[in-house]
Amino acid sequence: MERIFHANDSVQQPSAEQLLNGLNGPYEHDRSFHAGNGGFHLASVAEKKRIWWRNAIINTLFIVSWFFFATLLSVYNKWMFAPKHLGFPAPLFVTTIHMFVQFILAAVLRLLWPKTFRPPHNPARQDYAKKAVPTAVATGLDIGLSNLSLKTITLSFYTMCKSSSLIFVLLFAFLFRLEIFSWRLIAVIFLIFSGVLLMVATEAHFALKGFLMVLSASALGGLRWSLTQMLLKSKKMGFDNPAATVYWLAPIMGITLAIISVSIESWPSLFRSAFFQGMLQTSRTLFFLTAPGVIAFCMVLSEFYIIQRAGVVPMSIAGIAKEVSTIVISSWFFGDQITLLNGVGVAITVCGIVLFTHHKYRKSIDSKVPLDGHGNPIIVDGDEENLFAPRGNDGSTQPEEAILLTSQGDEVGL
Repeated sequence: MERIFHANDSVQQPSAEQLLNGLNGPYEHDRSFHAGNGGFHLASVAEKKRIWWRNAIINTLFIVSWFFFATLLSVYNKWMFAPKHLGFPAPLFVTTIHMFVQFILAAVLRLLWPKTFRPPHNPARQDYAKKAVPTAVATGLDIGLSNLSLKTITLSFYTMCKSSSLIFVLLFAFLFRLEIFSWRLIAVIFLIFSGVLLMVATEAHFALKGFLMVLSASALGGLRWSLTQMLLKSKKMGFDNPAATVYWLAPIMGITLAIISVSIESWPSLFRSAFFQGMLQTSRTLFFLTAPGVIAFCMVLSEFYIIQRAGVVPMSIAGIAKEVSTIVISSWFFGDQITLLNGVGVAITVCGIVLFTHHKYRKSIDSKVPLDGHGNPIIVDGDEENLFAPRGNDGSTQPEEAILLTSQGDEVGL
């Protein structure tokens, strides 16, 4: 029996979700279903390539933006905390200031452009306590420990160790079912991790304390990115806009860092130091404290947009590329030594990134993408991240890595 819909039918037209079910279920090969619904159809290879490259260009612009601000902030922090440069002794205090600067900037955006940056919903107290607060605490600790470690280790060693956050991102993505386990994906992880190990192996200025702080920051980074991705999907909580997410998370991040900073960095001694002696010097110090907060705000916004559009795994892959570039900048600007083995590790890591990108592209081209009559993709509830995800007979989407990558026996679900 054919199922045909016409524009003037009195029967209720199917929803976008029902159309997805039809395109991927019992009506997948029914031309009357496709033609009778304003031209809804599955995208051809050429159409999928066009959509993929359009999204890739937009995502790349966000990645370049995040790359620029993150690299600038890393170099600025190294200059600010290094004893032979500005030598400010309290990195956690600085990061605390940055959090409240970000909160103020997010509040300004919500006030001036409410239609763009202020979602219609606010989080309930229970949801905020159970979902937002853990994310904010993990984020604050990640950033704080990262900045604190720069006092004891070189920027190159920091960026090498921080690259391991990819592994923690994937582990937490498996745990929270943001990704589905596959052996091919594990192989790519192992390749990238091997490159990271080679980059760290020849580090001449190894400091155990700094290493442990960076490793802890990497683990917290994997946790907070996964939690952030889940928050950015939550329209009912009002976290589906990156500026709104910063607005709700920044105060808790600032309070978390302030508590740690007070206990470790001795604020009374800090305010009696030469950095706060006299009006001129105090004003100069406040400028150096708050100016990078604007850079951090731009970086975090770019980061959240990337996570919202592409997910935590591509975000962490982009982070690896950023860290490799930071190593080169650090070697040139601060004189950090990079050995031949470090270069081999970088090359192996880049190979892993290329393999992952190729895998993502091929699976996107092989997946089913429903289009409307104008050739635009059908997106249910604004879920752009799952646009190229494989769909089952019920129309539901699964992460890209759920596609069979090797053999049936290789695929293990959590």
